[in-house]
Amino acid sequence: MKVVRGLQEARSLFADRRRGGAADTGISIERRETVARIVNDVRARGDRAVREHTEKIDGVRLDGLEVSRQEIESSPGRIDSGLREALELAARRVRAFHEMQMSRLGLAFEERGLGFTARAVRRVGVYVPGGKASYPSSVIMTAPPARAAGVEEIVVCTPPSPDGTVPLPTLAAAAVAGVDRVFGVGGAQAIAALAYGTETVPAVDKICGPGNVYVTLAKKMVFGTVGIDGLHGPTETMVLADDSADPTLCAADLLAQAEHDEMASAVFVTTSPGLAERVSKELEVQAERLARKEIVRRSLENNGVILIVSGLDEAMEAANLYAPEHLCLAVRDPRACLDRVRNAGGVFIDSPEAVGDYTAGPSHVMPTGGTARFSSPLSVLDFLKLSIVVDIDRESLEALGPAAAMIARAEGLEAHAISIEKRLGPVKRDTG
Repeated sequence: MKVVRGLQEARSLFADRRRGGAADTGISIERRETVARIVNDVRARGDRAVREHTEKIDGVRLDGLEVSRQEIESSPGRIDSGLREALELAARRVRAFHEMQMSRLGLAFEERGLGFTARAVRRVGVYVPGGKASYPSSVIMTAPPARAAGVEEIVVCTPPSPDGTVPLPTLAAAAVAGVDRVFGVGGAQAIAALAYGTETVPAVDKICGPGNVYVTLAKKMVFGTVGIDGLHGPTETMVLADDSADPTLCAADLLAQAEHDEMASAVFVTTSPGLAERVSKELEVQAERLARKEIVRRSLENNGVILIVSGLDEAMEAANLYAPEHLCLAVRDPRACLDRVRNAGGVFIDSPEAVGDYTAGPSHVMPTGGTARFSSPLSVLDFLKLSIVVDIDRESLEALGPAAAMIARAEGLEAHAISIEKRLGPVKRDTG
């Protein structure tokens, strides 16, 4: 891992995140053009284009795009009982957290003729990564928040396995999470199908969920036709520690992120040079025991950072500058540090971030690439839209209307002014 000393050097290192961002890092012109062709082709030719691109990219010839309802409903009984119970526990926790979140928002208000109402979007598309592996947790972390918000229909798109089927764990997760329909389609073609609709895949109002660079580019391209939850880049964790921290646990938390893929980022910030040295040794020892040790090694070499700072003030400034997806506080007084966190997707206090990935309750879909500066983890708010309500009485109109009409005329919009004045009655003009 790269060793950086002092906040000034960290500023220079972290500045690239702002210039790049989750939607742009490492994306070539050729990739952009490829995704644009796929998106436009699916928009024009529907199912036929989806099938052709799936065969060309994934090497899978699809007999049908949609998984039958019977197959979805039977899937929990066809997986290991321990995994089924774990998925059910995770779904209950995520559902309960977001139902509690929904109950405390106060989503209707009106006073003196002014207010707002909140309504859920009608249909949501959830993208679940897959193909060579299955990620049932992605279903659990997206569908229950949508349902808690009041979404009527939830559909899932996920890449098919080499034999053309959807992995059983993903189907089981869809069943326990309350998903309505599942389609064995992945990549940019899935995003385009969800955005524009095909003969088989329904057009949705919003697309959620993480994916590879092609999925992220496709989400960016279809935004405006549909809403999106964000543009998610490679995962990242920052562990912030003082000399009270356990180096074994710090290293374990860093490795839990590094094993995702070679582009994952594990950043360790500490006020203790001695702890930095011990954590570095622990990373080497623990990484050797992992099945994915080659991925871990490349992740740490390419993106891993150990930052040594003079004190907690510099540590917190570095954390807010980096704006990590996950921020783990391994310090004597984590609550005092929590009050100083401005930019982070999720904050973990004496808790393994990996529990947050699966069973804690909040969604693990969080902002990456420094976008925690302006965005939030997936929540019920992602599935709600507000409408303002204006119902002012005659007295208020008489007080507000003349000023509104005057501003309208100043902008050259006479019809605006007249529409107000007709409700007020004849206008008395000063004739001098």
